[in-house]
Amino acid sequence: MRDRFTVVGRATGCHLFEGDGTRPIDEENVHVKHTPKRVQFPEEIAAWRRSIEAEEERKEAGGLPHRWNNARFAVERVVVTRTHLSEEPVVSLALRDADYFDFLTTSLNLDSRPQRNGLTLRQQYLDGRDPVDAPSWMSCSFGVNVALETGKDGKMLFSRRSAQVAGPNSARWNSSANEGLARQHDLPRDGSPISLHAVARRALFEELAVHDEDDVRVELLGFGLDLVNHQWAAFFRAVAPGLDEPALRLRWTRGVTDKWEHDRFAFVDADPEAVLGFLADEPEERWTPCAPALFYLALVRGAVERAGGDAAGRAAVERAERKVLADRGL
Repeated sequence: MRDRFTVVGRATGCHLFEGDGTRPIDEENVHVKHTPKRVQFPEEIAAWRRSIEAEEERKEAGGLPHRWNNARFAVERVVVTRTHLSEEPVVSLALRDADYFDFLTTSLNLDSRPQRNGLTLRQQYLDGRDPVDAPSWMSCSFGVNVALETGKDGKMLFSRRSAQVAGPNSARWNSSANEGLARQHDLPRDGSPISLHAVARRALFEELAVHDEDDVRVELLGFGLDLVNHQWAAFFRAVAPGLDEPALRLRWTRGVTDKWEHDRFAFVDADPEAVLGFLADEPEERWTPCAPALFYLALVRGAVERAGGDAAGRAAVERAERKVLADRGL
């Protein structure tokens, strides 16, 4: 029901819901509405969740590795419109309460656990339907993904998720930094709306030790839906003019808040041919579904900037892609 983003000859598992990289989405045009009401599972699915919670509590009591629960959000709907005069994108995101065990209940069982009616969750709620309209309890994850460029040496940073991270994307190349919206961190106590830009900056700090004092420019480029794992994502590009690879690697040796989330990093020249070549040279199965779309949007944004803001600058990325395909006989 939804097309799949395609790059270097590969159709990914990501649907690009909004954005093409040519222009950022203004922060004031992103409206996040939170309803403090918990998602409700059908009774059979609720029993699956209770079994997950009991198993993790058993492992914790035994001093074994376990997953800890935290308060998150479920996506009720995502709506995109345009401003009246300049036709700038306006995004409305409606959220309600969920937690990490809610997410595990659906994400770990999309295909592997039939219900009593014989259908898996994917078969009943996603196949043959528009996944954008899935019930909110099927959408207990919203991730903010950031592509970081270092300004001093002109590198794009790729991060590989650690095998210790739960879920289907472990041990795969992903965005530079990624954070799921969490109520503890991202719901302002003063009642002001949730800021996706603030979540992007938190991701950069917690996973890469990039500080606000580093004067990082952060732009929201689009939204995507992981069709494989049914997870919503926001795509950001961040440019840090004063940082380079040696500076970041030095910081990481001194400690990072969420250092365990990644086990490998690759700094690649931030020009389109080098980045697309890296995408093509790493096997398809080593990528998360939406990372290629994120980095492509970041390349387009950089090309448009170099063209003085002309959206036609994106053609440079398409030319680079054709060269990558030709050089590799793809």
